[in-house]
Amino acid sequence: MTRQTHLLNLLAASAMTLGFSSAGLAAKPASPPNAPPTAGAPAMGGFGFDVTGMDRSVDPGDDFYSFTNGGWNAKTEIPADQARWGAFNQLLNESEVQVRDVLETTAANPAASGSAKQAGDMYASFMDEAAIEAKGTAPLKPDLARIAGLRNPADVSALLGWISRSAGRGGIAPVGLGVGVDARNPDIYTVTVGQGGLGLPDRDYYLDTGNPRFAAARAAYQDHVGKMLTLAGLPGGAEQGAAVLALETQLARVMWSREERRDPDKTYNPTPTADLSARYPGIDWAAMLGAVGLQNRPTVIVRETGAIKALSAMVQSVPVETWRAYFAYSLLNARAGVLPKAFVDEDFAFQKVLSGVAVQRERWKRGVGFVGGGLGEAAGQLYVAKYFPPETKAKADLLVRNLLSAMRLRLQNLTWMAPETKVKAIAKIDAFRPKIGYPDKWTDYSAIPIARDDAYGNLSRTTEAGFDRDAKRIDLPTDRDEWHMNPQTVNAYANPRWVEIVFPAAILRPPFFDPKADDAVNYGGIGAVIGHEISHHFDDQGRKYDFKGRLLPWWTDQDVTRFKTYTDRVVAQYSAYEPLPGVHVKGANTLGENMADLAGLNVAHDAWIISLKGRKPPVIGGFTGEQRFFLGFAQVWRTKFRDAALQRALASDEHTPGMYRPYVVRNLDAWYAAFGVKPATKFYLAPADRIKVW
Repeated sequence: MTRQTHLLNLLAASAMTLGFSSAGLAAKPASPPNAPPTAGAPAMGGFGFDVTGMDRSVDPGDDFYSFTNGGWNAKTEIPADQARWGAFNQLLNESEVQVRDVLETTAANPAASGSAKQAGDMYASFMDEAAIEAKGTAPLKPDLARIAGLRNPADVSALLGWISRSAGRGGIAPVGLGVGVDARNPDIYTVTVGQGGLGLPDRDYYLDTGNPRFAAARAAYQDHVGKMLTLAGLPGGAEQGAAVLALETQLARVMWSREERRDPDKTYNPTPTADLSARYPGIDWAAMLGAVGLQNRPTVIVRETGAIKALSAMVQSVPVETWRAYFAYSLLNARAGVLPKAFVDEDFAFQKVLSGVAVQRERWKRGVGFVGGGLGEAAGQLYVAKYFPPETKAKADLLVRNLLSAMRLRLQNLTWMAPETKVKAIAKIDAFRPKIGYPDKWTDYSAIPIARDDAYGNLSRTTEAGFDRDAKRIDLPTDRDEWHMNPQTVNAYANPRWVEIVFPAAILRPPFFDPKADDAVNYGGIGAVIGHEISHHFDDQGRKYDFKGRLLPWWTDQDVTRFKTYTDRVVAQYSAYEPLPGVHVKGANTLGENMADLAGLNVAHDAWIISLKGRKPPVIGGFTGEQRFFLGFAQVWRTKFRDAALQRALASDEHTPGMYRPYVVRNLDAWYAAFGVKPATKFYLAPADRIKVW
């Protein structure tokens, strides 16, 4: 399952993703999938599109998603171990089967060596349930003893540092530490401090008292915390569960919203380390930084200033015994997957409330994720060698170049941007560095001891090694060859600090991309993904970074004002969508991703037209080239949610739910012409109302 990122996520602060967070994968046959299709045979349908998944009784103008995917929607059941299901999930499931194949092969190979052996041994340690059961809670005891030893606010402060280093994604703490690229100087690393601390997906779960789903989640969470503490042998579980929920509610009240946290100007606040105690009293900053060896850094970047001040004060005001319970649960939450079955079952029982899933994912699937989180590129190197052919990378490279050229033309032809700004925008597009498939150099994990019979220790050591690797390079130049996603990840991202776009190998597969499919479908699928990531560098936040990746203003005030007239319209358009009764898309929170969908589809369409070189595309399967382009786009967003998971996504995800993303087509003139969309249809927009930004 996917956990909420509770501590400071430095990647999220600097990169924008395409928009998929897995919530478990459906069961598939254990054997690896077949090899790629033979020459001339697309993986889907006759030309790369699933015609059988359509519902042609629907007018495209009334509901383009249902027209494209209604047949699939009607016949598809969400697998029992899934919170949602769609093209992303199907592809991710395929990726996991393939990674399982290479991990099991390596784990069984006595001649394996280097990073491959590490990955195989780490997977084997997770799969050895008997060894985990035999050890019981013994691996927890040293860490729980550290938490039980808290006596005063200085101890709590030091533990904040320890949690940042040792707990990883599952750890929760009100204030977290991390090391990342400096937004004003992307050639150096810096220490960053940011808010965290919630075990539920978003602060709305604590503060929105009128939503019955949130109320049920709070009650389940309180019960869950108490049960986890009891399983660990700690006293007063039920009472401590109530105390932890009350504390987190207190934290939620002072935290910044997701909308506020999107703004890199607001979250870039360099602060002399010597001034932290005066500006943010309550935390013993020397103790917190010293716990991870960062006490001598002259400056740190404070992200959510008002929240950090209030959260720091709580280190003094909240009783130490409450902090003990809170941090004990934080540790258990971070380590649940490598503890005995009783912990795994209780953890899943709570996740069921948040996601609506009925069945726990098979252990091998969780094992693949376990290795991906600790030795991701070691597993990725094995995956790429077997499952990512060079010809796929070559054709993807060509698509990226075409999309960049199309975006460059769009920038040149903008009417609302000042001429001097356009020059800088074109310089930025010319500075882009695409990364396709996999890294040119792989992460070296050789210093991390991996034991085949110690899943708990492997998780601890890989988590700490990741933090330490970042901390040790603060005084070194930034490594621009580094990737922030594994090759086996089904997603993509834009990193404005390095002016780069990144497309892992696992997303370069059908239905997003098939070298044997019709070009129109590929441009509508992966082309729109590529355009999406390119455009992130020019959206309401990405535009704040210049051609060198520095957080510096380079637009005129008039540009900003004119651009805001467009973004306000995007916010309004998406806020009108109501996926659940009374629950709308948060247009302000999802603005960046919605803008990227709008721009990406436009740029992909341009790139496809350019690729034709004046040729008229043939009619295939009864569809024109224009129709196939838009069908290819809508096909990748086929999605079904369980209600609990949809509620969670609407509260905490910066992406609009997948089944609403195809509606962006209503802003493109070419879509109206392709399908003959008439004014009387539901999603028709008059030409003047269509949002045309890029």
